[in-house]
Amino acid sequence: MDFTFTEEQQAAVEAAGAVFSGVAPDSVPSPALTPGAVADDFDRSLWHKLADADLLSLLIAPEHGGAGLDPIALCLVLRESAKVLARVPLLESSAAAHTLQTYATDELRAEVLPRIATGDLVVTVAAGGHTGHDPAELAVTARQDGTDWILDGTQTAIPWAQTADRILLPAHTADGQALLALVPRTHSGLALDDQISTSGERYAKARLDSVRIGTRETITHPAAWETLRNVLTTGTCALALGLGERVLAMTSDYTGKREQFGFPVATFQAVAVQAADRFIDLRAMEATLWQAAWRITTGAAGALPPAGDVAVAKIWAADGVRRVVQTAQHLHGGFGADTDYPLHRYHAWAKQLELSLGPAAAHEEALGDLLAAHSLS
Repeated sequence: MDFTFTEEQQAAVEAAGAVFSGVAPDSVPSPALTPGAVADDFDRSLWHKLADADLLSLLIAPEHGGAGLDPIALCLVLRESAKVLARVPLLESSAAAHTLQTYATDELRAEVLPRIATGDLVVTVAAGGHTGHDPAELAVTARQDGTDWILDGTQTAIPWAQTADRILLPAHTADGQALLALVPRTHSGLALDDQISTSGERYAKARLDSVRIGTRETITHPAAWETLRNVLTTGTCALALGLGERVLAMTSDYTGKREQFGFPVATFQAVAVQAADRFIDLRAMEATLWQAAWRITTGAAGALPPAGDVAVAKIWAADGVRRVVQTAQHLHGGFGADTDYPLHRYHAWAKQLELSLGPAAAHEEALGDLLAAHSLS
């Protein structure tokens, strides 16, 4: 078996490394010192650099100006982005593009995908549901009126919705089927209320009151929402992995230089054991991430549907990244809480990622449901 990444995937990582090398994790005010959002918009300068490096078009087919790669390549790039806390909707835009590429009509694909690839059209995704923990597709109802769909409900915690051009959001019909609607930010009947994420970023609560969307802007394929959700969740795991790897590297560097009793604290057994445990967490996060990314990319058969592997990856990512940042704070001592040092930012982002799209407990419950519904024999 060959577990190496393809040349195209490795090239994407190299391009991402070049773009993210100049990004400072503390380029905006500290969330610990800012009463509101740390910034009104995402990092537009970085967004344009990603577009110039063809990193916004990874999952878009060549006929629409994309690279035609897969979710594994996206996860590799997201892993690099999290190491510098890149403030861009790369995950949301790419997951939306992948879903539109797979399930949208030819007309809609031709309209939006080339503009997503160049960064001229910013698409975010509403996947938090009404409370952040309920199934997102149940937060909005959809009823058909002639050739249009009428949407009513509330979606919460939508990243950078106030400055995105369109929002791809799930809804459910009267017979329980999920559909996706691509809603313009300024659409009639859509209201956005400001929310502040744990990481200090500007999120939004969307209230939909009889929002009318044409059939062309909706996706009713039964697998579309699950595909979008799986890519979003797996991408979130990639972000958690990259963040955790950077935090452990910061901890290694600090404990290797910080001395007590004339010796680096990294040589103390209690410090080394804690760091080793976190290294094991990261390797488990990595193994489960690539298993999930491989399943959703290839559709390979398994004892459980791909959602099972995605759930396992999210369980490890949510618990693992929390343990990594908590240990880092402990081993840094008071220095870790210094707002002039970026570790506290990584801690805030880690908590946001841990709870994003459901905490570990929610995915443990989903995994239990899958195990109950599928025989492993």
